[in-house]
Amino acid sequence: MRATFMYGAGDVRVEDAPDPVLRQPTDAIVRIVRSCVCGSDLHPYHSMPASRQGTPMGHEFLGVVEDLGAEVSALARGDLVVAPFAYSDNTCEFCREGLHTSCRNGGFWAGGEVGGGQAEAIRVPQAQGTLVKLPGVDEDSALLPSLLTLADVYGTGHHAAEQARVNARTTVAVIGDGAVGLLAVLAARQAGAERIILMGRHADRTDLGREFGATDVVAERGEEGVELVRELTGGDGTHAVLEAVGHMSAYEMAVGVVRPGGVISRVGVPQYEKAPVGFASLFGPNVTLTGGPAPVRAYIDELLPAVLDGTVEPGRVFDLTIDLEHTPDGYRAMDRREALKALIRL
Repeated sequence: MRATFMYGAGDVRVEDAPDPVLRQPTDAIVRIVRSCVCGSDLHPYHSMPASRQGTPMGHEFLGVVEDLGAEVSALARGDLVVAPFAYSDNTCEFCREGLHTSCRNGGFWAGGEVGGGQAEAIRVPQAQGTLVKLPGVDEDSALLPSLLTLADVYGTGHHAAEQARVNARTTVAVIGDGAVGLLAVLAARQAGAERIILMGRHADRTDLGREFGATDVVAERGEEGVELVRELTGGDGTHAVLEAVGHMSAYEMAVGVVRPGGVISRVGVPQYEKAPVGFASLFGPNVTLTGGPAPVRAYIDELLPAVLDGTVEPGRVFDLTIDLEHTPDGYRAMDRREALKALIRL
């Protein structure tokens, strides 16, 4: 089969790779029909050390079940399924608590002996707990882009709002106009927030953010951006800050715009280990810091019906469609801000 590997910063290749095979009775083999490039893929694209052995890439995919292990009873060959960006058994104590990213028997795509989702096929460990069947949908459906967002970015935006306890009385600032940030806007609106300030500087993206529910856009960064958000909120800041970037500058803006007693919910993969959490930043104003990798498997059942009936269209974040062989072009386009999110059609 053909699959995508990264050999170092800026070095993405599509190469021949062994076809996946069943290794455990809990496995499934899935033929991938849609995948994509994630904003978090750009972090290693900027910083991965050069290596002679490529790293498989991709953690968001839809596909058709081709083969099943003996212990997988809830799926059948031919089922169209969506896979969360972390696989899990959906039965352990952490999964039952809704924390599938900490599953005792789980893990992440493109790690160890598990391949990546930017490929023609993949072995899915813990298939019964991981894969979600998409009823009444065929592999050419116009719904596929929106269904694909359930694998990561829609669920991650939803997680940001959930962790921040967004509701109708909440003012919200969303930092970042990438796919996760825009879908955090959508999630905040769905949670009832009436004032949502999107901090982003790319007009085509922030225009989509307004359509998803942003009431205000602040394009400025740093202290200037912080001051503008505070002006919009009577000097107080917002009850919730959904940080969808992962860089220290975004965290510092989050600290700057959060209201006393508010919540900073981080879902951008942090590219730092140390950050201000002391008296002046979080402790004194009673600010809560939360977030983390979204347990999207916990949210798919909740979010799926509105996607299936077309009530919401999170797939609008895809603005570039490529085939698998042109996956490196998708990385380049996103890195250059020429594309918001690249959809890979197989």
